[in-house]
Amino acid sequence: MPSSPQETPVKSVVVPFGPDTSPALLRRRLGDHEVPERWHTVDRSAYAPHLVAVPAGDGADWAAAALVTARPHTAYLKIVDAVGDVPAAVAAVVAHARRQGLAQVKWEGWTASPEDTAAAGFTPLCPPLAQAEDAAGPVAGYVRWLHDGTVAEPPYYGQTTHFTCGAVTALVAQAHAGALPREEFDRRAELTLWRAATNFPTCEPVGLGVAVRRAWASAPVTVHLDTDGPVMLDHLPENEREWRAVLQSASRTDAGRAGVPIEPRPLSVDGIRRAIGRGEHVLLLVSLAGMQGFDVPHWVLCHGTVPGAVVIEDPWANAATGDTWVDAHLLPVPDPELDTMSVISADAFRGAVTIGRPERSGTPCGPEGE
Repeated sequence: MPSSPQETPVKSVVVPFGPDTSPALLRRRLGDHEVPERWHTVDRSAYAPHLVAVPAGDGADWAAAALVTARPHTAYLKIVDAVGDVPAAVAAVVAHARRQGLAQVKWEGWTASPEDTAAAGFTPLCPPLAQAEDAAGPVAGYVRWLHDGTVAEPPYYGQTTHFTCGAVTALVAQAHAGALPREEFDRRAELTLWRAATNFPTCEPVGLGVAVRRAWASAPVTVHLDTDGPVMLDHLPENEREWRAVLQSASRTDAGRAGVPIEPRPLSVDGIRRAIGRGEHVLLLVSLAGMQGFDVPHWVLCHGTVPGAVVIEDPWANAATGDTWVDAHLLPVPDPELDTMSVISADAFRGAVTIGRPERSGTPCGPEGE
């Protein structure tokens, strides 16, 4: 990780930001500094939007301000834009994040220049390999970790359908491990693996584990599922559940034939950390209730750890609310929050798939995987 610049304490104020925040007030406080129109074009209220502002000499006006958001129950802040004295605004956000004990600050590249971000201690994120048609994120993004050490960066791939999150997380894991060349990571690969794993239209843990093992025979795969019954069907009418339950039973038979063990004990956060420490990747089924406000099962990839948090890849971002790939990529989630997210549906089951190190043939995102 590059050495961080010397930080100088910056006096700042933090104020809420919402749809009713007056553009006239911002102009009065910031003087000639224009606030980007995008600040008001979406409702960011689900992500605790606020302004981190640096007072001017007289204290009445602001010399700089940054619009800051973050997904709930995570360990980062995201700078949407900084205006005015940009270095001072960014330094104030970093100090604001440190006071909260967070793991990182991200910076969307709408207006940020590579020179400004580097001077502030940020490193560029690898741009997405793919995104959904309605994605509205910036071309570039940057990250600054607030701890010692590095977290190897996988390629980011945004799922191109509403139902291929399981397949995408498995493909990202294998690309990160070097088992999938980046030039082969495309929509055809996404849909092909989904077709092999789906329970129509979602991917349940056993079917996903079997599909991964069949696609990469040299990769050790274990399914972690603490129930013997069918899962992820409670939202369907009874006649729709029955035939999908038959398919899930068939997946268990396939798992036995393919040599994929099904571990009946739930995978704890400590277990996730140990697996990552062994160089494994963890496909984890989570509820989006905490991060996005709706209780929908969703697959994410756990691939790194930092003090107090697990770093995940989320293949989906809620573009309509200002959530972008910059939020979803290299996303630190505190251990207790991840534990809560991993309890799925009214049946309170937990599901995961661990993938061991396969034979290496691909190329990670950054140099030497960093």
